[in-house]
Amino acid sequence: MDSVNSHEKIELSPSVCEEIDQWVAKYPVDQKQSAVMSALRIVQDDHDGWLTTPHMDAIADYLEMPAIAVYEVASFYSMYELKPVGKVKVCICTNISCMLNGSDQLVRHLEEKYSIKLGEMTEDGQYSLKEVECLGACGGAPVVQIDRQYYENITPEIIDSILDKLD
Repeated sequence: MDSVNSHEKIELSPSVCEEIDQWVAKYPVDQKQSAVMSALRIVQDDHDGWLTTPHMDAIADYLEMPAIAVYEVASFYSMYELKPVGKVKVCICTNISCMLNGSDQLVRHLEEKYSIKLGEMTEDGQYSLKEVECLGACGGAPVVQIDRQYYENITPEIIDSILDKLD
């Protein structure tokens, strides 16, 4: 699943466990695995924006659930990264509404601008581009998510303006 030795065992830090526990407390005592999505986000944020197999194994141990169940969640949802990503992650919706409103032009523009393809990261580790199936904001298509912020009705000029402000 990743380049890290899959037999390596890691421990979650006390601060990560404390944050996960805040989510576990929201569920019935016998349903602590319900916090898996929050746990994945917390661990991903703590690990430069991506998850390794040992990290997911540690989550499974902590939430007392099968590791495969954690892998299934992490590989299903586009918000989780299973390989390193840039400091700025640009997610471009390419679903039908966004495609019909120009997301393909945004993809071409950003691939040319950064000399990378969707799913890749710039050599300096600053930017990564990711294709996502749907960001749930079809009325504002095309939609882009940069880190956790959504931007609607995006054109190449608007995305350049947004990204230039991040530099």
